[in-house]
Parts: sequence; C-alpha cells; structure tokens
Amino acid sequence: MTLHLIHLPIDLRALHAWGEARGVGKGIFDEGLALHHLLGETFGAAVLQPFRLMVAPRARSGALYAYAAQSAEDLATTAQTIIDPAASAAIALEQMRSHPRPEASWTRGQRLGFDVRVRPTVRLASPLTVGRETFRKGAEVDAYLAHVARSDDTAERAAVYFDWLAARFAGVAELEADLTRLARYERRRIVRNGRVAEGPDATFHGTLTIDNPAAFARFLARGVGRHTTYGYGMLMLRPPGKTGQAKTGTAA
Repeated sequence: MTLHLIHLPIDLRALHAWGEARGVGKGIFDEGLALHHLLGETFGAAVLQPFRLMVAPRARSGALYAYAAQSAEDLATTAQTIIDPAASAAIALEQMRSHPRPEASWTRGQRLGFDVRVRPTVRLASPLTVGRETFRKGAEVDAYLAHVARSDDTAERAAVYFDWLAARFAGVAELEADLTRLARYERRRIVRNGRVAEGPDATFHGTLTIDNPAAFARFLARGVGRHTTYGYGMLMLRPPGKTGQAKTGTAA
C-alpha cells in the first residue's frame, strides 16, 4: 500500500464564504466541519483523510495536509471535472502537490518525530457525573474530566492525555515519554450532527519507535482518535528527538 502526503493551499476567506453560503455550522463557524464538506464534495467522501489545516498567525491562507491513496495529479484531474466556482476560489488545485509514503518506508525499531492534533475524548460505558453535570452512557467526554471523576489521584492533564495518546498507538508504535509533550491545549466548540459541543483540542509533539511497520502504515491512513474527517488525528512526521533530551514547555 502506498500512501500519499498531500499539500493543498486553502484561501481562508473563500473557505468562510463557502461555508456560510452552505449554512455549515450552527451559529458558529467550525473550520473542520467546513473543510469536511468542501473536501468531500470536491474529491469524494473521506478521500483526503485524515487532514490538518496549518495557518500562520494573521495569515489569509493556510496549508492543508492530508493522506490519500492517490497522488495529487490524479486527485486534481478528477476534481477539475466537477469542482464548482465557489469551491475553486477556496482550493488552489493547480498548486496541489504530493509525496509518496510507501509501506516499505517503515521498519521495526525506526524512530520518528511527530506532530499531531487530537481531540482526547472517551465514550462512556456507563453514566458519569462531573460536578453538577451528569453524562449519559455513550456520551463523548473529555478524557481528563472522565479520569478525575473516576479516580482519587491528582494526575495532571498532560499526563492523562499522554496515556490516552499512548493507548491509541498500542500495537503500532511506542511513544518515547521523555521526548513527547503536550505542546498546546484549549477548549474548542465544534458542530456535529447539528449540535454544538465543547471539548479538548490538544496538540502533541513527540518521538515514537515503530513496533509494527504494516500496522503503522495503516495507522497513518486511519488517523489518531475520533474526528479524523474534521481535521484531527493526522500524524505529521518530523525528525526524531535526540535521546536524553529533556522535554520542555509542557502545556498546563
């Protein structure tokens, strides 16, 4: 299996205009939801998945990265025949590029750096009360809040999220705890199925060691955690950290 890393410039103003014209969201503009619909209508459902939009401060455009089973050339050829004018204002098809990520690239014991944005939540197997609020069975809840409500320990948020992340890599790769940190955390509102939900939005920078190369290739294509079709869970690869280098700047 050959995966392709896609790079696609996005005009942010045109994206907002496209989303507002389509009535995407419910009183708030959910960028991930807008891109979910825009990419699906242009390239096909889940063709560019997982994905992540990278935007510099005060920039008017962003760079969308995604994994796909097809090259940029093949994707653009198909999209050119169906894309509408409003969508083409937001997506720079002529500037789309790609680079292959074949399964043979990965080996057992290989160390890689990574950058991943996730929504660290859990599905409840039973009702849970947090403060004055009770969540029903099956509800999606912040992994940290669920941990605090069910445990007497005083674990820090970063530690709980690290354990959540490490569990999702089980059988695929091992995270190097000394070189993995919670780089950013905030509460963010999203729109799913017509409902507004607030939850954790976290970015990890770290280093991993591959345990199972074939599983790792599938993991890249699948993404980490939930909401991978909305801009979360894309594992962006970086050079590995240096062994013995202390992690710094962990978010509170």
